[in-house]
Amino acid sequence: MSRIIGILNYKGGTGKTTTVVNLAAGLALNGARVLCVDLDAQGSMATHLGVDYTYSLSQLLLGQVRPQACVVQARENLDLVASDRSLLRAEGKLWRIGDEDVIRQTLRNKMRSLDGDYDYVILDFSPSVSLLSESGLLYIRELIVPVSVSYMGLVGLRQVVETLQTFRQVSESRVRLYLIVPTFYSAGVKQDREVMTILKRHFTDKVTGPIRENVRIAESPSYHQSIYEYSPNSTGAADYARLVERVLQDG
Repeated sequence: MSRIIGILNYKGGTGKTTTVVNLAAGLALNGARVLCVDLDAQGSMATHLGVDYTYSLSQLLLGQVRPQACVVQARENLDLVASDRSLLRAEGKLWRIGDEDVIRQTLRNKMRSLDGDYDYVILDFSPSVSLLSESGLLYIRELIVPVSVSYMGLVGLRQVVETLQTFRQVSESRVRLYLIVPTFYSAGVKQDREVMTILKRHFTDKVTGPIRENVRIAESPSYHQSIYEYSPNSTGAADYARLVERVLQDG
């Protein structure tokens, strides 16, 4: 049975897409079959991985092509359903259905013919609240929140936690807060250490080892590579490999 995991933070600049790419690529390198789904109209995942595609998530949601036609291979064991600006038009068309319950079920219903082929399905959420993101929350079972080690990062985390609590009260969602991944961490910065202490105090074993500030991580998207391809001996590769190992162990 597939593990269906979402990566979400309502604050930008937390390393959300970078975490999706490097978690997915690391799992694939370990032999797992992985499908990534980009729920963000910015389409950052296809750009990061250097993937060309014909059909995207918008065509999948609107039923314009078979779901399998929207899947492209990004790497060995790693497939992608990409997104782009057309997703905004698709969301508008879904809105005109007028039935919010139907819209919230759309992603889960469309993915049924795909997710059984994979060990992991990983969703890259948009940082904004929408019916599509609510549809994603109904579909996933586990949520990972990347948190930049700043006080504004904590605000974004609080928004996610509050959204989960509210969403579970008004829907049939079974999603649980799985992991919190501190990003852009520097042990020499007092604020970073303080934020890590706060995270561990409130979320204990849900907090993973931090992803340290690393220029190689920042450079890798411009070369359309994961951190393991671009700089396999960097601290960034080591940190994301540790996250991958945690997810594998929890499986």
